[in-house]
Amino acid sequence: VQLQASGGGLVQAGGSLRLSCAASGSFFSVLDMAWYAQAPGKQRELVATITRGGTTTYADSVKGRFTISRDNAENRVHLQMNSLRPEDTAVYYCYADVLLQFYSNARDYWGQGTEVTVSS
Repeated sequence: VQLQASGGGLVQAGGSLRLSCAASGSFFSVLDMAWYAQAPGKQRELVATITRGGTTTYADSVKGRFTISRDNAENRVHLQMNSLRPEDTAVYYCYADVLLQFYSNARDYWGQGTEVTVSS
C-alpha cells in the first residue's frame, strides 16, 4: 500500500492550498484517513481526520479554516486549507488506516509528506 500526497507549495498569508493524497496498491478497504503536520523543530501533530462514513474532526487551530474530505471510490483524501497563516507552515503527511483483507487487522500507512510554506 502506498500513499501519494500532493498539493503543497508556497503561499502568502491569507491564501489557500488544497492537498490531496491517494492510496494505491492491494487492499480490501481504507478506513479512517487523516492529515498531520510537522513544523520545523516540532512533533508531528494531528490536523484533521475523516472516517469512511464522512465524520470529521479538526485541531482547534484549524477549525473554520481547513476542510477535510474524501472520495471512497478513488481512495483519496483532500485537505482544503483557507486563510492560511505563517504558523501553518509545516510538512503535511497523509495517514490511512487500511484493511488489507476482510478478516485482517487494519494497519497504519503514511504518505511521504508535502511541504506547505506560508509567508507573512
